[in-house]
Amino acid sequence: MTTDAWARVRAAVLDADQLVRALASGRRKGQPAPVVEGREVRRVEVRVVDLKAGRHLQVTSYDETQAHTTNHAIGEDAEAAVDALLAQPFANWHVDTAGETHQLRVTKKGVPMLHTSVRSEDVEVAREHDRAKDRLLAEDDPVLVALGISDAHGRVKPTRQAKYRQVEEFLRLLDASLAEAMAQGQVRTPTADDPLRIADLGCGNAYLTFAAHAFLSRRLPVRMTGVDVKQQSADHNSQVAAGLGIDADFVVGSIADARLDRAPDVVLALHACDTATDDALARALEWGASLVLAAPCCHHDIAAQLRTAKTPEPYAMLTRYGILRERFADTLTDALRASLLRREGYRVDVVEFVESAHTPRNTLLRAVRTGAAGDDAAREYDALLAAWDVRPRLGQLLEQRHGHA
Repeated sequence: MTTDAWARVRAAVLDADQLVRALASGRRKGQPAPVVEGREVRRVEVRVVDLKAGRHLQVTSYDETQAHTTNHAIGEDAEAAVDALLAQPFANWHVDTAGETHQLRVTKKGVPMLHTSVRSEDVEVAREHDRAKDRLLAEDDPVLVALGISDAHGRVKPTRQAKYRQVEEFLRLLDASLAEAMAQGQVRTPTADDPLRIADLGCGNAYLTFAAHAFLSRRLPVRMTGVDVKQQSADHNSQVAAGLGIDADFVVGSIADARLDRAPDVVLALHACDTATDDALARALEWGASLVLAAPCCHHDIAAQLRTAKTPEPYAMLTRYGILRERFADTLTDALRASLLRREGYRVDVVEFVESAHTPRNTLLRAVRTGAAGDDAAREYDALLAAWDVRPRLGQLLEQRHGHA
């Protein structure tokens, strides 16, 4: 059984005619970080590409800061590359082929558990190497045209390049995060009768809502819900959804008070301003969302508190000058949010999702619900509060709702 599971994954990854994409992620319990080409990596993606030199297996490995790509000719070279990857202590493998999906999870005891499902319809295998084509949403995708990111000819408008890149990078993170969480059983596998439910809080013109639906619906049944305080946004978004033939809901109300028919599996919040991010995180915790992706914008609340709070020694220089105080407030705010999420039973990463050259607000909190209480996170959080004499909004919301001190 053990040998057969690995053999089936290996065969699927090496099937150059059928492979859509393979993703290896996570670290096995008690094992060191996986190493590829001499670098510790967080995840690896594998696909087949057609180069001038012939068909190759392309391996893209991601460390803490960047991606590294190598190409291996189909045959012995590709087999050696795949065997090297399978020998690394990745906890999960997710392999999509034209007709099947293989999900392999290595248990705490080191036993590989493989689940294989058959697709209802075969998917097209894309092997273009051209980076312009290697995008999650093509420039001429009807969603991008409807949102005004691309023009009527299917080209991204010069003034919307930054928005397009932002959407693309967010989708890459969402895709990788979902694949890893589903492989680990932390996000349920949806069905046509019970699709994956995703809520975009503070959706505005619903760029993320529509983009996420366009991308994810190719391989998963999904149901999107956008929440925004403006009726005008809901009307506009409903009109766009109707034009695209997308079945989505748009709820009018504040993030804190909006009511959904069912709790979402995934919560998104991109650039909700200041404490609106705290409202989004609080709602995600209230719903028990399995996956949360939040990109904070503005940190005025803690910055304002730091102006009057006594700075602990020897850190006076961190708050003496306005620009340093604001930058430190960004870091402290998101550190407190991460600590609270960990305290509430989530595994948390804080990552960069768009290069700073494209937007100064490029931090993303990624939280996966594990259910394991973070006692050390609670101690860290209490220590930060005591040291800096601040009262973060998320902490206050959780205190009101759950009785935490």
